[in-house]
Amino acid sequence: MYIMQIGLNTLYDIGSSYTIKLNEEELLVFEKEEIKKPENLYEKNIKEDEEKKAKESTEKEALNKLSPDEERLVNDLQARDTEVKAHEAAHQAAGGGMTGAASYTYQQGPDGKMYAIGGEVSISMQAGSTPQETIANARKIAAAAMAPANPSGQDNAVASSAKVMEMKAQQQLRKEEQEKAQGQEIYGNIRLSS
Repeated sequence: MYIMQIGLNTLYDIGSSYTIKLNEEELLVFEKEEIKKPENLYEKNIKEDEEKKAKESTEKEALNKLSPDEERLVNDLQARDTEVKAHEAAHQAAGGGMTGAASYTYQQGPDGKMYAIGGEVSISMQAGSTPQETIANARKIAAAAMAPANPSGQDNAVASSAKVMEMKAQQQLRKEEQEKAQGQEIYGNIRLSS
């Protein structure tokens, strides 16, 4: 078996446009690689700008070709898209760490664009490790559910569930406070009788 040692200097001499590997007979072979020409960022930016302008021009032409009814529909879809996204953003802002990402239902308009026509934000209805923590969580959930200017029926249902969760936690807190007070009273009576 013939072993060839190649030092680091030899590799530098070969250059970066070659690959060294073993062939089927386990012999070292050098393969020349094509050197890729560096991309000209200036030309790339110009090309992207031209493509963007062409796309915008096509979209404007498509909008100009819409009938009055189609234009009204596009305007309605744009307004609905804005309303839906603002509604879900309000849930997220008020919910803090209790809310997840927004997901949307889309409809394609006559102009070819997609518009959000519905949406939802997941919310974690988790109880805390103490009644006080559960009460705080329930209040955050209710605030997140009712945050939009026009809460939906589902928003009202979530807020109601949060209120029930809060009331149960308040009952648990009162029960614990009563048990603590009774315990102190009994302990006080035991000390007095001793």
